Amino acid sequence: MSQTPQTRRPALYRKPVPTLWWLKRRSYFVFVLRELSSVFVAWFVVFLLLMVGAIADGSGEYERFQDWSDNWWVIVLNAIALLFVLLHTLTWFNLAPRAMVVRLRGRRVRPGSILALHYVLWALLSAATAWLILS
Repeated sequence: MSQTPQTRRPALYRKPVPTLWWLKRRSYFVFVLRELSSVFVAWFVVFLLLMVGAIADGSGEYERFQDWSDNWWVIVLNAIALLFVLLHTLTWFNLAPRAMVVRLRGRRVRPGSILALHYVLWALLSAATAWLILS
């Protein structure tokens, strides 16, 4: 069914967006890196599941997993993943005071206090985990 000239909608102008638009502002760049970090979080989950599976299959399989983990590319991938997971954690913690409203005795808790509590708990849980692993 053809449209008459009176019922046609005019074509809208769409300004072309460059491919690297996100490099123009630091906030856009950090946003894209944070979204990319989810791929590395997923890699850590897969790596952990592979390790648990190797442990469940016995010491021989776990030794093969360790040998595979000693490959240079796995070490580099895990180092890059660690940096992205740290970025993900830091940006998440910095967003937490904006995302949650905490009231104590009828007063709103300051965002700085929420942020500080997140970092203190992170340090304590990291120390407890390190103690469990290293002792």
